Amino acid sequence: MNLIDAKPKQLILFVAFPLLIKLLFVAFIMDTASAKAAPAPTSFADLADKLLPTVVNISSTQEPEEVKPRQRRRNSPFQTSPFPEGHPFNDMFDNFFNHQPFQMMPHQQERMPVSSLGSGFILDKENGIIITNNHVIDGADEIKITLHNDRVLPAEIIGTDAKTDLAVLKANLKDENVNETTFGDSDAMRVGDWVIAIGNPFGLGGTVTAGIISARQRDINSGPYDDYIQTDASINRGNSGGPMFNMDGDVIGINTAIFSPTGGSVGIGFAIPSILAQPVIGQLQEFGRTKRGWLGVKIQDVTDEIADSLGLAKASGALVAEVTPTGPAEKAGIKSGDIILAFDNKPVREMRHLPRIVAETDIDKDVVVIVWRDGKRMTLKANIGELEKAEDEGLLTAHDGDNDNILDGQDEEDEGVELSSIGIRVTPLDDTGREIYNIDDDVKGLLVIDADLDSDAGKKGIDVGDVITDINQKPVRAVKQAQDEILRAQKTGRESVLLLLNRQGSIQFVAVKLQPDDAE
Repeated sequence: MNLIDAKPKQLILFVAFPLLIKLLFVAFIMDTASAKAAPAPTSFADLADKLLPTVVNISSTQEPEEVKPRQRRRNSPFQTSPFPEGHPFNDMFDNFFNHQPFQMMPHQQERMPVSSLGSGFILDKENGIIITNNHVIDGADEIKITLHNDRVLPAEIIGTDAKTDLAVLKANLKDENVNETTFGDSDAMRVGDWVIAIGNPFGLGGTVTAGIISARQRDINSGPYDDYIQTDASINRGNSGGPMFNMDGDVIGINTAIFSPTGGSVGIGFAIPSILAQPVIGQLQEFGRTKRGWLGVKIQDVTDEIADSLGLAKASGALVAEVTPTGPAEKAGIKSGDIILAFDNKPVREMRHLPRIVAETDIDKDVVVIVWRDGKRMTLKANIGELEKAEDEGLLTAHDGDNDNILDGQDEEDEGVELSSIGIRVTPLDDTGREIYNIDDDVKGLLVIDADLDSDAGKKGIDVGDVITDINQKPVRAVKQAQDEILRAQKTGRESVLLLLNRQGSIQFVAVKLQPDDAE
C-alpha cells in the first residue's frame, strides 16, 4: 500500500500496530523478569510458625574435677601456731583457726559444672535425630534439649566430627509435638537470596532472624574443609548449631561461627552449607564416625609465580609438596612438584578445593587424577584410601623438627657461593651443616647460609638453615647444578624459579622472582 494514498485510519493502523507489538513484547519481558526475581517478603511469620517446632535449644554440662576440702585457708599466714610448744595459747590457736566455720563451705568446695548453650534442629522425628555443632557438646557429660514448647529431654551423642564441626544427637521424640526438617540444596543459593536463622542466642530461647546471603565459599581457616555461607542475618552466641533456612523452609546451612570484635552480631555470620554437611551427617548416623577418602599428599597453593616457573598458563590446581610413602598417591605415581588439575572428573580450581573433593570420594574407589608435570598434562589412576585409618596408623603425623641446635651460621671459612639472581648464598650440604642445623641424613641438597632480606627470597621467608633440594623440579646437589637451572630459566624467559625447600623436615615449594645478576 502506498502511504501517500492511504486513508487516515489506515495510516494510523499502519504506524500504531508495530509500536503496539513492541510495547507488548517489552511488557512480557518485564513480567518474566519480575517473576524470576522474588520480591522481598512482607512477613516471615507463617514460615516462622512452621519452622520453630523443628528447632531445639541444647544445653550441655561438663562436670569439673573434684576439689578436696581444706581444713585451713592456704592464704592464711598462720599455717602453724606461732607460739612455742607447750604454750597455753596453742590450744586456743588450734580451736580458732581449725574450727569448722573456717572450712571451705560446700558451695566453695565444689566448682560449678561447666555449661554450654547452643542450638540444633530435628532431622528425623521418628528416630529422634538432632543435628548441632560439635563444639556445642564437645566434652559434655550430660546433654539436654529444650523443645519449642519448653519440654526438656535428655539426649545422647551418636557421632561427632571436629573437622567440619558437626554432631549428631538422639532423643526420644516420638510422642512430642515437634516437626522435622529437610535439607535443601545450598549450591542453588545465590548471593542476595533471603534466609532465616533460628537459634538460642544468649540462652534466651527460640529466636528468629532474617537476612540475605552475603557471600559463598568463604574460607575462615577453621578447618580443612572450609566452604562457608556468609550471611548478614543476626547470629549471636548460642546460635551455634542452629539451622539456616531458605524461603521454602529447607535447611541450606548450619550456623557455626561469627566474625565479631565484641562477641555480638556485626552482620557477618557463617554457616556450613548443606551440601557439605549431608554426607558427613550420613556417615555419623551410619558408622558413628566419619570415613573420608585419603590421597596421601601435602599440597599448597599455586601462585602466578609458581605457575610461570612450571610453564602453566594460569595459576590453578594444587601443588604437591610432599607425597606420603606407601600412600595412594605414591602408588599412583604422583610426585612432588606435580600440580593436580583435576580429580575424579572434577576440576581443582584452587588448592583448598582438593581436600574436600578427596574426602567426599568413596574409599577404595579408582579415580582418574590429571596432573601437570614437565610442561604437559598426565593422566594417572589412584585407589583412594581411608583418612581416619591413615591417622590411626600415624601416616599423617608431621615431622617434629628440633630447632634447639640452629645457629646463626656455619664456619666462617665456608663462605659458600652467592646465587645473586635469587638473593641467597648456598653451600653443598655436608656433615658439619647437618650437625649444626639438625638436618636428617637422608636430606640432600644445598644449604642456605645467607639470604638477602631485600630480595624476593628473603621476603618470602627463605632463611639460613633451609635446604634447597630442587630447582624447577630438578634435583640440585652441587652449586653448579643450581646455577645451570637458574640460567636455563633466564634463557627461556621465565620470571621466577621454583625452589623445593626442606626446613627441619617440612617440605615446601617457594617461587622466587629472578633479579638481575650483578656479576654480569
